[in-house]
Amino acid sequence: MKIIELRAENVKRLKAVSITPDGTLQVVGGRNAQGKSSVLDAIWLALGGGKAGKSTAMPIRDGEDHASVTLDLGDLVITRSWTQSGTTLKVTSADGAAYSSPQKMLDALVGRLTFDPLEFTRLSAKEQRDALIGLVDLPVDIDELDRKRADLFAERTSVGQQGKRIGDVTVDPSLPEDETSMSDAVAALRDAEQKASAVLEAKQNLDEAVRQLELAQEHAARCKASIEQLGDAPDPAPLAARLETLEEENQRIRANNAERQRAAERDKLRETYSGLTEAIEALDQQKRDALAGASFPVAGLGFDETGVTYQGVPFSQASSAEQIRVSLGMAMAANPDLRVIRIMDGSLLDDDAMTAIREQVTERDFQLWIERVGDADEGAVIIEDGEIR
Repeated sequence: MKIIELRAENVKRLKAVSITPDGTLQVVGGRNAQGKSSVLDAIWLALGGGKAGKSTAMPIRDGEDHASVTLDLGDLVITRSWTQSGTTLKVTSADGAAYSSPQKMLDALVGRLTFDPLEFTRLSAKEQRDALIGLVDLPVDIDELDRKRADLFAERTSVGQQGKRIGDVTVDPSLPEDETSMSDAVAALRDAEQKASAVLEAKQNLDEAVRQLELAQEHAARCKASIEQLGDAPDPAPLAARLETLEEENQRIRANNAERQRAAERDKLRETYSGLTEAIEALDQQKRDALAGASFPVAGLGFDETGVTYQGVPFSQASSAEQIRVSLGMAMAANPDLRVIRIMDGSLLDDDAMTAIREQVTERDFQLWIERVGDADEGAVIIEDGEIR
């Protein structure tokens, strides 16, 4: 759909105009403060509803009590009227049938960039990125992937910092993990000493029995049996020597076990860090795959975490001609049904830019309404004091 006829009365600076565009490019010219911008604003006011009203608090011409805009789009006729008490909207089909929810229907038809595609060049990097994402059919939620990646990255950073705090560890594999009980060692020493004392006493008894063999033969036999039962006397000296070094050995065991624990904690953190790295790489790959399969409205267009890119570089670094071509392409992709575009401040465009815009709009079969200061453009509608000259 394109604009077949525009009629506006008392809209902003306009008194009454009726414009039937001829061709693809409709220039609205004239001197400053004569109403040429009001013509393009009238198109946006008719279609944009509340969104347009926020930027135009006073659509009624100063001194008048009503205003109206009628757009004939062929398949649709849109009429919006204003009085001091409010606004009304009527949308009818070509056969005269009225739509019950006219603004909802228009909202589905109209994209903001369509009515000033060069506004895209003035958006922030994040706003440009959001606008582009809205036009691309992706199998994943890019913002959700970025949020998940940021969470994983923060967690991985924390894990890495914990690992650095642990530092280097030194584990002696020759030391056991369990310490030797001091009480057990003392008990063993006492047992050895008691046994050695018993053997010594038995030997002394044997010597005494030998000397008194005639008187104590029976006693000697019992002592001999006792010796045989007790066996050889253990040497307590090694146990006593080990007891002296036992605490030092246990301290080494405790220190070594602490190193084992730090090593285990470090290895666990390294494993967690590697897992998080793999998760981040998986998200990055998922995002790359999604972007690789996406169909962008302009060849070479894309985006990263910071904003929109064109031919692999930030959009803000593209030439003015490239920015205009990309912005027009996005506006066209946003509204395949309503094939109307407006450009404010068209006087800022040089002849080369105008030629490129005319070619792009003609090639894509769109209709462009553009405001230009002066009356030098061929086929321009010149507005003077709110009316067509």
